[in-house]
Amino acid sequence: MPASNENPTLAPQPTPARPRKTSGSSLWRYLVIRFLLIIPTVFILVTLVFVLMRTTGDPITAALGDRLTADQLAERIAAAGYDRPILVQYFEYIAQAFRGDFGMTLSDNRPVVEVLFTYGAATLELVFYALIIAFLVGIPLGMVAAYYRDKTPDAVLRILAILFYATPVFFAGMLLKLVFSVWLKVLPVSGRGTTNTELEMQLLEGKTGIYLWDALRIGDGEILGDVLSHAVLPGLTLGLLTAGIFLRLVRTNVIGTLATDYVDAARSRGVSEYRLVTKHAYRPALIPIITVIGLQIALLLGGAVLTETTFEWKGLGFQLTEYLQARDFVAVQGIVALLAVIVALTNFIVDVIAALIDPRVRY
Repeated sequence: MPASNENPTLAPQPTPARPRKTSGSSLWRYLVIRFLLIIPTVFILVTLVFVLMRTTGDPITAALGDRLTADQLAERIAAAGYDRPILVQYFEYIAQAFRGDFGMTLSDNRPVVEVLFTYGAATLELVFYALIIAFLVGIPLGMVAAYYRDKTPDAVLRILAILFYATPVFFAGMLLKLVFSVWLKVLPVSGRGTTNTELEMQLLEGKTGIYLWDALRIGDGEILGDVLSHAVLPGLTLGLLTAGIFLRLVRTNVIGTLATDYVDAARSRGVSEYRLVTKHAYRPALIPIITVIGLQIALLLGGAVLTETTFEWKGLGFQLTEYLQARDFVAVQGIVALLAVIVALTNFIVDVIAALIDPRVRY
């Protein structure tokens, strides 16, 4: 048998397999990138606040210009360093902010950090109540609207969603106060608690500022009921704003999920339409809800300013309006910086949850 003349070097060689990216590595890379984006986001927001506050002049003149003589005003400005070049003030403020030092308030001479811790807990508690209301109202009504697609209940709920979102927060708050506090007299008109509750909260050792948690620690059912009754109207006012968004979003995504192949297969097996909505189309429709929660936190924090003012809920929004009226721009800068950090961290947490639920987000 004649020897083969084929050159072994010319034989086709197997193509080396490309290393596949593991799901774990893509997840960690995505999370690291999202976390690092927090730094420039907060930096840009803090810079914008600083520049906007300085466009009206130095904070001392803005807050105390009508109460001090010219010599006293010049002395205070020099002592605070506001007579230096704006770039020097900016870099010093950024350095202090990264160390957690936001200066002293001008109107009541308190550390801004103390103001943030004292009133920040109240705002976070209000946002928590609002999210609970938004979930309890928006998600079930969105499923009902999808179930009755293009029928009378669907049309009514869509109009309701628009009203929830379009109604100004302060108007909704005043309307709820008029109905439930003035006419029906079933809920408190303002505040976070009665005088007795406020006294108990102030005397509690290791208080967190979150009245619901502190009331549970006290273990008094009357105080707990008082705290919850004062939270109903503010939570409802702010929560309905987001409930309208959740309602439309759930409706749209449930309708889209009902048109997928696996739902058609379940329908062909005789599965009822009610079960298709509540079991098969419900969970996939929640993924977009999770992804927009971060954006809604920013909306809720913005709405908290008007809600807290309407109900005298003494949180960061309430204090922000007080400091704006006093033209205390040092305090305003600190509060806005904290709100920026909260929004950035919330978006990061939401991104983590979305990436864990839906692998497509990582790529």
